[in-house]
Amino acid sequence: MARAAGVSRATASRVVTGQGPASARARDRVATAVAELGYVPDAAARALASRSGTRLAIAVIGRTAAVLGDPYVGRVLTTAAHIAAEREVGVSLHWVPLNAPVTLAGLAGSRGLGGLVVVNPTRPALETVPRALRGRVAAIGVGTRDVPSFDVDNRTGTDGVVRHLVSTGRRRIAMVTGPSWLPCGDRAVEAYRRVMQDCGSETRVVAGDFTAARGVTAAAEIMSRWPDTDAVFALSDLTALGVLDGLHALGVQVPADVAVAGFDDIAFACLSRPALTTSTHPVEEIAAAAARAVLDHDGRDPVTFFPSRLVVRESA
Repeated sequence: MARAAGVSRATASRVVTGQGPASARARDRVATAVAELGYVPDAAARALASRSGTRLAIAVIGRTAAVLGDPYVGRVLTTAAHIAAEREVGVSLHWVPLNAPVTLAGLAGSRGLGGLVVVNPTRPALETVPRALRGRVAAIGVGTRDVPSFDVDNRTGTDGVVRHLVSTGRRRIAMVTGPSWLPCGDRAVEAYRRVMQDCGSETRVVAGDFTAARGVTAAAEIMSRWPDTDAVFALSDLTALGVLDGLHALGVQVPADVAVAGFDDIAFACLSRPALTTSTHPVEEIAAAAARAVLDHDGRDPVTFFPSRLVVRESA
């Protein structure tokens, strides 16, 4: 195209991209050549030349590769793909083993990488990211000084759910947490403990893993350890749905005997019987903000929290 226009490649590039000086005559000649040749800019070539990369990588940390099938990850990936497509950048999905955080460093140094969004981040993994990638990596969860964080405000969301349970007369409330290795869950546990302290009640915490299967076993564990429990809050709707199933198997009526609430407001939350009380998790907004931050290199605060809103339904 530069040859057809009779200008240098550098001049043609400046005219096509709209960046840098070029004479009116050069602009006219390049415009004519573009029209005659039907030229379309190659996004991949342009990205390589500018070292901005051709791919946005979504790295998900988890114990096994099964984490990639989590509906939450699917929502993040779909949203990120839309943001990347607007910028003519591809998207790739990767599993980072929890016990091998250095895997993230290898991914961060791979060829053609334009940006990196880390889902379920841990500090050991984020600390392996090369300094050269600074400004092009974001965490959906807890970040570091060099990696900005985009996450739901689960502290306020948890506070709202648990205080709602208290307002309905429940005082013996148990909580099913997320995985212990995920630091973002600590905020929610702290909020739960504070509400229990404020109302003079004991805390009843059991470990969870954001799965429905764990919700079933957690329900049995809670009712065995604390038979007088009158409410269960799970830090995941999937887990809360499992709790509903587990309580049903034990002959416990919801909400007459035990109220149940979750967190996320997934699509199935309103379809359970009884419909699940929960708090919203704007996954799409969070994923879009994280993708834009790394692809557009826009300045962001170290931590950006997105609000969570209480949704009251029949289960509580």
